Amino acid sequence: MSQNGETRGRVEGKVAVVTGAGSGIGRAAALKLAAQGAKIVLVDLVDERSEAVEEEIRAMGGEALFVDTDVSNPSRVENAMKQAADKFGSIDILFANAGVNGTLAPIEHLAPEDWDQTLGINLKGTFLAAKYAIPHMKKNGGSIVITSSINGSRKFTGFGMAAYSSSKAGQVAFAKMAALELAQYGIRVNAICPGAIKTNIGENTHQTPEVKEITIPVKYPEGNQPLEHGPGEPEQVADLVLFLASDESSHISGTSIYIDGVESLL
Repeated sequence: MSQNGETRGRVEGKVAVVTGAGSGIGRAAALKLAAQGAKIVLVDLVDERSEAVEEEIRAMGGEALFVDTDVSNPSRVENAMKQAADKFGSIDILFANAGVNGTLAPIEHLAPEDWDQTLGINLKGTFLAAKYAIPHMKKNGGSIVITSSINGSRKFTGFGMAAYSSSKAGQVAFAKMAALELAQYGIRVNAICPGAIKTNIGENTHQTPEVKEITIPVKYPEGNQPLEHGPGEPEQVADLVLFLASDESSHISGTSIYIDGVESLL
C-alpha cells in the first residue's frame, strides 16, 4: 500500500521521466507516480524545489534521479534521457510537462525572440523530450503524456497569448502524429489540456502593457469555473497523468483530454 492508502502496482517498477518536475503539475505527477512504485527521473533546471522533490520521493522509500536540464537544448535533453536509461535500464513513461506562459503581448508588439523562447521551451521542448526518449522506449513500449492546455485548443480569450496558444495547439497536433508513428512500438501518446490550475506558472509570465489595447472584455458574473468555483489542484491533474501512464489506459492513444472543470465550455 502507498502512504495514502492506495494500492500500489499501477506503474510499479516502471521508469518515469518528468520534465518540469520541480513544481506545480510536474511535482504532483512525480510524487503520484513515485507513490505508485515508479522510479522517477526529475528533469528541470537547478532549483531548490527540484532537489526537494527528489528528497521527498526518497523519503517515501522511492527511487529518484534529478538531472539539470534546459528542455530547449537538444544536447542537454539527450543527456537527460541517457542518464535515465543508464541509471534505471529503460524509460517506460515520459511526462513532457515543462512549459512557460512567456511574454504576453499583441502580435505586432511581440518580439521574435520572445516568440522563439516560448515555442522553444513548450513545443520544441516536447519534441526533444520525445525524440530522445523514444529509443529507450521502443523495446518495451510505454506511455508519453504531454501537457498542452485549453488555450489554443478550446479557448482563445487569453489575450496576448499568441505564442503560448500556438505552442499548445502544436503539442496537440504533435501528440496525434506521434501516436500514429509510435503505435507499432506499443508506445501510446496523449495530450492533457488543463484549465486554471494552482501552480507557479505566473513566475514565468511577462504581460506587457500593450495587452490592454487588444483585450475584449469577457465577463462571468458567477465566475468562470462552474464545477468547483475555483482553479483545480495539481494533484487532480496528476491523477489523470497516472491513469494515462498506466496500463489502465492501454487502448487510449492520440487523444486530447480536457481537465478544466468545464471552464472552456463557457
